[in-house]
Amino acid sequence: MSRPPNRATLFAAFLSIGLSGFGGVLPFARRTLVERRGWMTAEEFNETLSLCQTLPGPNIVNVSVVVGARSGGWTGSLAAVSGLMGAPVVIVLALAALYDRFGALPAARGAIAGLGAAAAGLVAATAARMAEPLLKPGHLVAAAPVMLAAFAAVGLMRAPLPYAMLLLAPLSIAMARRLRP
Repeated sequence: MSRPPNRATLFAAFLSIGLSGFGGVLPFARRTLVERRGWMTAEEFNETLSLCQTLPGPNIVNVSVVVGARSGGWTGSLAAVSGLMGAPVVIVLALAALYDRFGALPAARGAIAGLGAAAAGLVAATAARMAEPLLKPGHLVAAAPVMLAAFAAVGLMRAPLPYAMLLLAPLSIAMARRLRP
């Protein structure tokens, strides 16, 4: 990890992330934190995101709190969350007013459908980038059974996610411990 950022830099970085998309800024957060700024490695980002997914609230907001706290304590967290949420809240309020006025127009409905397709592509690209650390020799082979079991349990059999996590987390942790040097 490079030198920890100050609060102003945290605010600016998360403002940039927040302005990059609505409801789907995880790809931009990863690119900013890992590739552009070098504040985290790919593995650290994946581990932080995994932790944040277990906490209540939006994952990216939780990531901003963690990254901010690591760099500047509670004031770093405040700077990161403010940057992430400030401008998008104002923009969403303006868009809501525009949608109220023009939302029934066919062009508006088509634009919204197109945005949904773009968001799906971003999610797929981010999933592929986050899987890169798993592609080390032996890691993917070891992780594949757990990933397939999770997909089968939640995606196919519609098991509640907490039950699947309670069952598969110990297995996944044990496998990860065996793979660590």
